[in-house]
Amino acid sequence: MPDNKRMTTRLKELFERPEIFVLPGGMNPMGAKMAELLGFEAFYMSGGNTSAHVLGLTEGGTSMRDMVDNARRITMTVDIPTFVDMDTGYGDAITVYQTVKEYIRAGIAGTHLEDQTYPPKSGPRRRCVFIEEMIGKLRAAMDAKMELDPDFVIVARCDYAGVPGATFEEVIERCLAYKQETNVDVVCPAVQTWEENKEAIKRVPGPVLPLFTHGNQTHPTLEELQEAGAAGAWYPALTSMAGLQANWDLLSDFKDRGTGAIDDFLQQAAQSKWGTVTNGGILGAQLIREMEDKYLTW
Repeated sequence: MPDNKRMTTRLKELFERPEIFVLPGGMNPMGAKMAELLGFEAFYMSGGNTSAHVLGLTEGGTSMRDMVDNARRITMTVDIPTFVDMDTGYGDAITVYQTVKEYIRAGIAGTHLEDQTYPPKSGPRRRCVFIEEMIGKLRAAMDAKMELDPDFVIVARCDYAGVPGATFEEVIERCLAYKQETNVDVVCPAVQTWEENKEAIKRVPGPVLPLFTHGNQTHPTLEELQEAGAAGAWYPALTSMAGLQANWDLLSDFKDRGTGAIDDFLQQAAQSKWGTVTNGGILGAQLIREMEDKYLTW
């Protein structure tokens, strides 16, 4: 039975319920539709994935308009809430205010705002704005959503743990300030280890959304996340990471062996225990056929 609640309300309830929800991520309608068909309750559109896979740019290459345009394609394709990256807000607090309103108008259910400087960086070049500047941005975001849709979810993401020389206590200080000064809906500490995440979940008023990068660390199980009190299990590249490697492997194999690579790939796909997939099968080509039979005169 269809859920007639607004997407924003549905996402808000997912963050607030006692049981964690899984938030798979990627950058396109196909990945989002796969997630929906498999029963996932929400989808995350990554700025880094959008920058790389849609625009052909390194992370930090997206604008607010790029994100809104790409997100709209997803929100028009699926009937689950779409949670969308807002990076650093694409400018100052005024730009954040305008961006939140644009996101809401595009059908987006929620977003996260990072406290990095613009453009965001990874590794030793990462820097963060002063706490007071981030608080101003969060207040602007909260005001914007209250004017259009109070259920739109704002997540304050603290990336300070990635700044050279930063301490865990400094991250907690920032997270507490963001929550206490703005009453933001959700906080993401973005700390480095599972032990730090568990401690952050204990000390920061919830809901708290942990973030794990796809490095060499072992991910905690869903049961461990639930026991720790996490609001959700967030995997920003879950629908794109396998495809990236699979595309590289198939192209490399074809370069070496020619069409035998395609034959082997199709044989392996046919043996998948989850079944083979097609564009039309995922996106509902059968519904189009049924509509043609109903509405068109042949």
